[in-house]
Amino acid sequence: DHLVVATTRPETMLGDVCVAVHPDDERFAHLVGKHLELPIVNRRIPIVADHHVDSEFGTGCVKVTPAHDFNDYEIGKRHQTGMISIFDDTAHVMAKAGLYTSTGEALEELNGFDGALPERYAGKERFEARKQLIAEFDELGLLEKIEKHTNKIPYGDRGGVPIEPHLTDQWYVRVEPMAKQATEAVEDGRIEFVPKQYENMYFSWMRDIQDWCISRQLWWGHRIPAWYDEQGNVYVGRTEEEVREKHNLGDTPLQQDEDVLDTWFSSALWTFSTLGWPKNTEDLKTFHPTDVLVTGFDIIFFWVARMIMMTMHFMKDEEGQPQVPFKKVYVTGLIRDEEGQKMSKSKGNVLDPLDMIDGISADELVAKRTANMMQPKMREKIEKRTRKEFPEGITAHGTDALRFTLTALASTGRDINWDMKRLEGYRNFCNKLWNASRYVLMSTEENDCGLENDDMTLSLADEWIIARFNSTVKDFRQALDTYRFDQAAAIAYEFTWNQFCDWYLELTKPVLQNGTDVQQRGTRHTLVNVLEQLLRLLHPVMPYITETIWQRVKPLVGNTDDTIMLQPFPQVEDNVSHQAMQDMEWLKRVILAIRNIRGEMDLSPNKPLPLLLSNADSMARGRIENNQSFLSSLAKLESIEFIESDDDAPASMTALVDTLKLHIPMAGLIDKEAELQRLQKSIEKASKEWQRLNGKLGNDNFVSKAPEAVIAKEREKLAEAETTLKQLQEQQEKIKAL
Repeated sequence: DHLVVATTRPETMLGDVCVAVHPDDERFAHLVGKHLELPIVNRRIPIVADHHVDSEFGTGCVKVTPAHDFNDYEIGKRHQTGMISIFDDTAHVMAKAGLYTSTGEALEELNGFDGALPERYAGKERFEARKQLIAEFDELGLLEKIEKHTNKIPYGDRGGVPIEPHLTDQWYVRVEPMAKQATEAVEDGRIEFVPKQYENMYFSWMRDIQDWCISRQLWWGHRIPAWYDEQGNVYVGRTEEEVREKHNLGDTPLQQDEDVLDTWFSSALWTFSTLGWPKNTEDLKTFHPTDVLVTGFDIIFFWVARMIMMTMHFMKDEEGQPQVPFKKVYVTGLIRDEEGQKMSKSKGNVLDPLDMIDGISADELVAKRTANMMQPKMREKIEKRTRKEFPEGITAHGTDALRFTLTALASTGRDINWDMKRLEGYRNFCNKLWNASRYVLMSTEENDCGLENDDMTLSLADEWIIARFNSTVKDFRQALDTYRFDQAAAIAYEFTWNQFCDWYLELTKPVLQNGTDVQQRGTRHTLVNVLEQLLRLLHPVMPYITETIWQRVKPLVGNTDDTIMLQPFPQVEDNVSHQAMQDMEWLKRVILAIRNIRGEMDLSPNKPLPLLLSNADSMARGRIENNQSFLSSLAKLESIEFIESDDDAPASMTALVDTLKLHIPMAGLIDKEAELQRLQKSIEKASKEWQRLNGKLGNDNFVSKAPEAVIAKEREKLAEAETTLKQLQEQQEKIKAL
């Protein structure tokens, strides 16, 4: 003669409209379609069959309150039960409930119920009402049992109390027709996601889309353009004046809706509203659609999809076809901490970009990370971690270093594990560019750079750096075109640090010190022009330092413009010397081979060395003879001599560059026994380090508990230790063989 239901919110029983059972549950099949009496409010409600019910959970019978539960709302819609709203806007029980159809229309009565709730509950706060209702059920002998149950309850981030589902009037957009054409735009390639995998996320949202609630109960935002008269009639228009004129309202009192538009609704209009729409402005005709949108994966639906829908709805081309807002969507990853954890205030691992730019003390950083915490008990743990990670705080790195770091870490679509060491490295890169520019300016300002006199001779190094930069521009542009910003940063870094600074600037010194006027003019001309183009290449990533340097460089190349921002981006040129590229790269290999011998023998870089060369063909001989000044300067040689065969060489350290054999005689350069002793000590030290790291990684306790990022770093250290040990052992064998 009764059904038992289980609930975690007994107070909502005042608004129940039915009890649901699973259609395949044989225990209750004979009851479907019948009615029962709801205690306390004494209403008759039906028993319905619905697949949402889990027969194995609780009693298999579910009380349904569509006005106060999301799942119940859907059940109510399916069975057209209507809705009974028992709470006011502050979650207090009302004296008279709100009655509505399953589609939201207000009713005077629902199945004979006029909405009157028991007077003893009127005005009760929801949790107070809960206690009273449980007590009343117990008193009536209707409470079977109370048991603990783990449940997921949403809490408000401001009030810190459970959120109560509640019926309210809202404005909606019917988006299904718009979603269809927005989906087709990606399917047929008019819009492309980079990486392509994010199209699946887009499709999963768009193919199962719900009507969009666009009204919000906030103070700030675009106010809903709707007005109500005293009878509740609603009028929509751009302005109140337009509404009055359109509907002949005269002096009828009107009240504008107090709600504002969802932020994402306003943002969805961004691509065309910022260009002058609804007027057909020149900006709109010129710049719409745009080429690329850069965004994060977490707002693909909230922003990207809605921009596509809104744009295709409002914007049409000359033939009346929907216009897409952009052609490509580049999706970035999230920036996580060094251990791969998502940055959040509760974890105390957030890094503010401004702190990395301007610097912050340890005390200030701790105060910042522990202020206004939702969980004050975490304060001590977060302070301890912060002081361990940043004992001296964070030093200033500057905006350009931060921007370059973000670019260098931005592999397509992958999350970024932030690395402060990379930031420090790219701050050094900024310093390297600054110091290199100072050298160029000191060597060229107040000197003839060929601006008004084109009588100049370019050295092999000049022709090589021009060709090498041209190749860099080609690779850099290709990386940008394919959205590989990490590769673009690596390409720019490699050219700037290794080719321009470490090689070319050193190669200019022999010419600037000992060259003829036309040779020096040619080198100075190359210095300022390559630097000026390099600044333009780097400017989008490093805007501040490049602008500052460019202002000094521009008069040396005859440029009178105000800013580097308006200069053309470097283009790939056809008229460069590929032979110079080949010759110089070959000479660099010779210089590096000599430097490697110095390093292996632990010889001072300032000690001039004799160089003997055997097996030299005509090309190798020509390259050596034509560039002896470069070789002698960069390899620090006291002499260069060709010999007929290896037999003519004394005891030497050797190296091969193609077929050319390099000999560095060791007589008088090293003490063989002392060097072997030094190497043995280094080998023993390296061996101990390898054994320590290998043992650590072989410890199951460490491997099972340490974060993956920590284990990866230890493996890197082990690989480095193994390489070092192997190199020392090989060097030992070479010395023994002398």
